[in-house]
Amino acid sequence: MNEPIQKYFKVGTILWMSYPPARYDQVEALKSLAKDDYFDAVEVTKAADDKAREAYRDIIQQSHIKACYGAQPKLLKEGLNPNALLEEDRVKAQEALMEAVDEAEYLGAKGIAFLSGHWSEDTKEEAYKSLLKTTRNLCAYAKTKDMMIELEVFDYDMAKKSLIGPAPLAARFAADMRTTHDNFGLLVDLSHFPTTYEKSQFVIRTLRPYITHFHIGNAVVKEGYEAFGDEHPRFGFTDSANDTKELTEFFTVLKEEGFFDAKEPYVLSLEVKPWKDEEADIILANTKRVINRAWAMTED
Repeated sequence: MNEPIQKYFKVGTILWMSYPPARYDQVEALKSLAKDDYFDAVEVTKAADDKAREAYRDIIQQSHIKACYGAQPKLLKEGLNPNALLEEDRVKAQEALMEAVDEAEYLGAKGIAFLSGHWSEDTKEEAYKSLLKTTRNLCAYAKTKDMMIELEVFDYDMAKKSLIGPAPLAARFAADMRTTHDNFGLLVDLSHFPTTYEKSQFVIRTLRPYITHFHIGNAVVKEGYEAFGDEHPRFGFTDSANDTKELTEFFTVLKEEGFFDAKEPYVLSLEVKPWKDEEADIILANTKRVINRAWAMTED
C-alpha cells in the first residue's frame, strides 16, 4: 500500500503485553507509548490503584490517543468464568465485567473486551447459554453508557481452552447476540488463528459481519517447543507460525473484505510481548518493522 496504514486503521498496542507489569512500571510505559505518534490507540486493563488509574486517564486525555480496555487479564488472574454453569460463579464474573465497564468509562474508553471461560464437551450447550446470559446483561449495562462489548476469539483446546472460538462457533454466538444487542462485536487476533487451526481468509470471511476490533501477533503451535500456546512471542521467533508473509495475507483479506475504512478506522493493535529477558522497546520496534513491511507488500 502506498498510503500509510494510519489512514485506514488506528494502530495501537496492548500496554500490559508490550510492557509486562512484572518488569515495567505501567504509568511510565503508557507515557512512552503516548509520546510515540506511530500509535493512535492503546489498550489498558485494570489499574494497580487509584493513583495509577488517574494517571492513565490524564495521559490518555493529553495525548489524543484512543483508549481501549481489556478485561481479559482480570478474568484470567482471578479464575472467573462468564460461562460458568453455577449461577453464583457466573454472577461473580458478570460483576467483575461490569466493574470493568465502569473503569473503562472513567478512562475514556468506549467499551471493553473480554474472553469466554473454560468449557466441557458434555456441557457445551449449557455453557453457551450461560455465556449468552452474561454477555446480554453486560451489553444492556454498557448500553446505558453508550459503550460497546467485544468478545475476543480464543483457542478452544490448546492454551486458554475458551468456549469461543473457533470461528464458526464465534459467528453463531455473535449472530445470537446481535438479535438482541447492537453494541456487541468480535475481536479477532491473528496470533490466535494458528491456535484454532484456521487461516486469515477463513476467519475474516466467516466473521465478517461481526468484527469490530483487530489484534495482530505471533504464536508457536508446535507442541513441546519454546513459547508453545498463547504466549504472543515476537515475529521471527524460532518455530513460530506468523511473520511478514502471514501478516501480508491478513492485510490483503482485510482489504478484500472492506475493512480499510478511512472515515471510521478500526483499531488494530499489536499483541506481542518480550519473551523472558528480551527488551520491550526492541520487540516493539521489531513489530513495527514487520507491520511496515507487510503493509508495503499489500497490493493497492
